[in-house]
Amino acid sequence: MADLDVVQESGPVAVLREWARGGGPLAVRARVVLLAIEGLRDAEIARRLGVSRQTVGTWRHRWQSAGLAGLEQRPRTGRPATVDEAEVVARALLAPGGSGASRAIARELGLSHATVASIRRRWAVGGDITRGPRVPARPPLPGADIWVMGVYVDDRRAVLLAGTRPDVPPSAAVATVLGEDVLSGLAGAMDALHPGGSPSGGTHSGGTHPDGTHPDGTPADPHHPDGTLPDGPRTGADHDPELAGYLAEATAHHPDIALHAVTLWDSAPADSASADAVPAGAAIGGVTSHRLPANASWRSFLRAMAALDSTSHPESSRRVYLDLVAELGRGGTPVRWLRESVAGHLRSSVAVPPAQAAPSAAPSTSKAAATAAPSSAAAPAEPIASSGVNQIDLGSFNECVVIESVRLSGTITRGEIAHRTGLTQQSVSRIARSLIDRGILVEDAQRRATSGKPRTPVRLCGTAAHALGLHIDPEVLTAVVIDLDGAIVCTCTRPVGAEGDPTEFVAQVVALGREALEKAQGSVPEEGFLGIGVAVPGPVDIASGTVLGPPLLSAWNDIPLLYLLKDHFPCPVIIEKDSLAAAAGERWIGRDRRARDFAYLYLGTGVGSGLYLNGDLYRGVSANAGEFGQLCAISLGRTGPDGRPEMVPECNPPGSVPEFAARHGFPASGAAAGSTAAYREVGRAAAAGDAAATAALREVAGAVGRGALGLVDLLDIDLIVLGGPFFTEDTAGFYLDEIHRVVNDFPTARRLRRVEVEPSVLSAEAAAVGAASTIFHATFTPRLRTRARA
Repeated sequence: MADLDVVQESGPVAVLREWARGGGPLAVRARVVLLAIEGLRDAEIARRLGVSRQTVGTWRHRWQSAGLAGLEQRPRTGRPATVDEAEVVARALLAPGGSGASRAIARELGLSHATVASIRRRWAVGGDITRGPRVPARPPLPGADIWVMGVYVDDRRAVLLAGTRPDVPPSAAVATVLGEDVLSGLAGAMDALHPGGSPSGGTHSGGTHPDGTHPDGTPADPHHPDGTLPDGPRTGADHDPELAGYLAEATAHHPDIALHAVTLWDSAPADSASADAVPAGAAIGGVTSHRLPANASWRSFLRAMAALDSTSHPESSRRVYLDLVAELGRGGTPVRWLRESVAGHLRSSVAVPPAQAAPSAAPSTSKAAATAAPSSAAAPAEPIASSGVNQIDLGSFNECVVIESVRLSGTITRGEIAHRTGLTQQSVSRIARSLIDRGILVEDAQRRATSGKPRTPVRLCGTAAHALGLHIDPEVLTAVVIDLDGAIVCTCTRPVGAEGDPTEFVAQVVALGREALEKAQGSVPEEGFLGIGVAVPGPVDIASGTVLGPPLLSAWNDIPLLYLLKDHFPCPVIIEKDSLAAAAGERWIGRDRRARDFAYLYLGTGVGSGLYLNGDLYRGVSANAGEFGQLCAISLGRTGPDGRPEMVPECNPPGSVPEFAARHGFPASGAAAGSTAAYREVGRAAAAGDAAATAALREVAGAVGRGALGLVDLLDIDLIVLGGPFFTEDTAGFYLDEIHRVVNDFPTARRLRRVEVEPSVLSAEAAAVGAASTIFHATFTPRLRTRARA
């Protein structure tokens, strides 16, 4: 972008001076900019050049936003010959919040404000539109809830598969997370597959004149005002078994949503059999055929549909479209991309029966009752039984600051809170009084003071709030209900197998969650249940709540877990990686013992890490920070022939410890290899002094320590916390001693710091307790930047 204050006398300025010496419109524009560079105001420039102030403002803005290219655009005023409506829609949706100002879009595209506003009304997109989007394909796509479900490309045609739900109200608009980079990558990948590599080919060249005529000058058909034509281009599915098979697969894969095949381009001759097979609007095996809108090119339509889908559905995240770009970029045809099943997302509007819902809160009359949800938890899809959930209402950042200070201290006086937080005594007293009235804080016995009246400390009321935590592990499911102090109200576990059917697996998770909630019902006040935290093995797409095929859960391939659980628990639900959830629980329950930065090493079916940095849980760009196995592999020099870090066995303690022990001479037992029972047997033997068992544990602990060494040197932290289901009483000493030795003997800055290695304050249910703690963390922790959800 050019700068009107500091511009060198060479380069663009030299070009401007050359233009100014010439004649015509460019000379006037150049003189406007040169005078602006000199610091003259618009009124003075207009007076000197004999032009309007509006003209001066226009060319100053074009110079600031686009430089020389902005001045070269449109040698004459007026609207362009054609208007690509889909591009207008894409630009509007990409604007912050999906509601970019029509004037800004018009200025960017060189259109009139009225034209842009008309297009947005026709597509029903924008901040003031409440009925949901309408895609004017030919025939128009029915319904306002529109998804991108798949893409098919062969050597002749490209088809975009869209899904609609006519009877479901549109979702609330959210800001798209795709960004111009993803949309450009998607269009570029499709360009490469287009016959001849043309970016604008297809059955329709796209664009209409502002007066409504088609680009060839013919008027729109007055008998078909919606754009449908009786003899338009065809999909040819019944003469193309490849495409027909793809559509049949799509119908089976997405049985709960109406599918529509929109032909992006078709290079078949107009008189070929495939071109005359099926008219637009006809159904092909349950999939309706559509043409592009009469006023959009395939490229702009693709961009608009992707942006529209992402804006309407948080689960249509960057990951979904990056997967599509990767599939298109593999080269070769046909491309048969289908997104994961969204059946779990498509909940009916019928209320969940009380028997299927979580324990509910009757309409509360307590002073603690309110309506706000945790800042990072989704709002409930519907009330649980007779009322809403998440009754804690924190109206200000300072309230969270006071709660955090109380939580870390256990008990603390108002004066001490003011001293620690920097708030005034009056503010602290007012906030504390409000929190006491609402039942979040309670007063302790008065303390005698050396002077003045006795001071009354406050503490958190543990029974003011409760949350359910679910931990999904390849071997065992765990559910806990905890209170605000981190005390476990009840625990339920259920063994599972990693190879089970995902549908059955989810049903077991739901049943276990209900069991825990029913068991805790007598101890949990109805108005204080805040929601459910779910800890899962990574990687996980937080935006869509999708578990992306974790290495040790082979059956879980792109499972939309968040939305499947919301079908059964219509309350705030948060999905978190298990290691990150354990770190959140450690921070919440550890209080002042965990008030500084630390790394949590979670020893489960796999070793993960959770980082607490600068006072908050560090999740990373995709909320998948903490892939400790990769760091361990690199530290140990374990890479494959292609350079990819290997999955080191040491980062799976229940599998590696019994195997290493057997290699050292530990006698075989009846326990299955790699099982929890086998691991615990070796742990008991090591605690009793068995040499082979001890050697195996120290070997695994040393490998984990090498990975921890990388964390210590990279982050410059001085605390490592160990926990998880396989950090047992028998094995804890071996892990603590060996990792402590490695992270203190080998770091580069070992002369400047001493790293402490401590056991977790959590029990073996660390991930489940941590998952429940994420609900408290989201509700009560003071953060200037809230957790991003697409």
